Amino acid sequence: MTGIILTAFADAVSGTLPALGRADMSGDLATTPDEFAWLDIVHTTARIMGFAAAPWLVSRVRPTDVVVAASLILATASGLAGLIINLETQAILRSVQGLAGGALLVAGQSIVFWVFPRAHQPLLQAVFAAGAVVAPGTIAPAFQGWIIDVWSWEWVFITVVAIGALAAGLIILSGVAVQRVRPTRPFDLIGFALLSMAVLPLTFVLSQGSRWDWLASERIVLGLTAAVLACAAFLVRQQRSGSQALLQTSAFATETFAFAFVISFVAGAALFGSAFVLPAFLTGVLGYTPLSAGSLLLPGSLPFLAALIVAAILVQKAKLPGLVLVPIGILMVMSAMWLLAQSNLQSGSGDMTLPLQIRGFGLGLMFLALTLMAFGQLRGAEVASGIAFFNIGRQLGGLMGVAGLQTLIDHRVALSSSVLGTYVTSGVTGVSERLAATSAALMARGLDAAPAANAARALLNRALGQQASIIAFDTAFATLALMFIAAVPILVCVKIGLSIIARRARQPVAV
Repeated sequence: MTGIILTAFADAVSGTLPALGRADMSGDLATTPDEFAWLDIVHTTARIMGFAAAPWLVSRVRPTDVVVAASLILATASGLAGLIINLETQAILRSVQGLAGGALLVAGQSIVFWVFPRAHQPLLQAVFAAGAVVAPGTIAPAFQGWIIDVWSWEWVFITVVAIGALAAGLIILSGVAVQRVRPTRPFDLIGFALLSMAVLPLTFVLSQGSRWDWLASERIVLGLTAAVLACAAFLVRQQRSGSQALLQTSAFATETFAFAFVISFVAGAALFGSAFVLPAFLTGVLGYTPLSAGSLLLPGSLPFLAALIVAAILVQKAKLPGLVLVPIGILMVMSAMWLLAQSNLQSGSGDMTLPLQIRGFGLGLMFLALTLMAFGQLRGAEVASGIAFFNIGRQLGGLMGVAGLQTLIDHRVALSSSVLGTYVTSGVTGVSERLAATSAALMARGLDAAPAANAARALLNRALGQQASIIAFDTAFATLALMFIAAVPILVCVKIGLSIIARRARQPVAV
């Protein structure tokens, strides 16, 4: 278990580094923002493809060997990424990291289900979630921020070498050898290629759509068209391949898994969306350093871990249905986002600690309950396929959530700047007084009158931009809260529909 958790933590550290170390990395790589964005695009695409390929891998190779090999590949690619300062090479290495990370997460969580008794799964899945879910959003940013501030971003990748090697060594020393879950089937290379051809442009569209104003840009239209055509071809391939298809869909015959898969989209949007907005807000608007931003997010991991343990005890000992914990988790995340929506330029760690802790506790309840709901009734090979689908759904939900929030923030900043600008004109008494006071203060520091006046106007424009950003991010936090309100009736309808389908499937057919 320790080895599997360390593999998940290594994946979290290497996978989320560009989000926090973007400024340092892009500067050293001498890239434009558009060029740097491809590092995230290829990593996310490869990660999803790693999820998709993992069920076949664990049917071909012993799952423990898959985790060990993926850990060593991830460590090697990360070590090279910390030594080679070149954009093209970094893109290749990010792809390798994504593939290895996706495969080891699916194989690692599957091993936990296959090796340990079902009665112990609530607590064990809580422990696994500590590395796979808690670490990317809380522990990893603090760890990365400290290394970036003390040394450099390259050392973050280099530390992954030690973590990955230690994880692989522990798994080998454990002596656990999980056998393949079923006879080998041919790898659907054509299906894999078609899926990758669909995921790559889709990831580009979702991550860069706001940057290029969505369908107003020819490249976004072309990317979306390519994604739709490749997806259609992949679905046809899946249908015709039957039992030889890349993705085995038998897990969807289980009602609880099908419902949990639908919820995974909403949960992914909440987790990835808040994980995107919070660091951007702290570093881009409030002016936090990577270390201080990571340190502020770190305390949120404690209630997250506490919620995982509480949920595990309630489900394992008190036999509480996991579905009961989902609405409680949703309400807590909604409350946290609503509190964060009241932020302003004077907000400090004291104002944000409580909302972050409430968010952590709510996410902990929600994710453990979803995990147990999704995989509790799956057996054998269905476990790996179900875990792969669940992670793909969460990743795609996260991409959609981040895309929507990025678009909302960009549009809201532009709108707020325009509205606020109408009130900031030279004829307004308060504006003239502020410009005069700022100019006088600058002149007292040695500037001449003309430069002081120009600097005062620049400072006023900067303050205007900060206020527009605050309004935009507050709107994003409020949107995350309202998203659950909109999703609840949809989820209720889905649950009712799945129950009706399952009931009809159980009814005997009259002869």
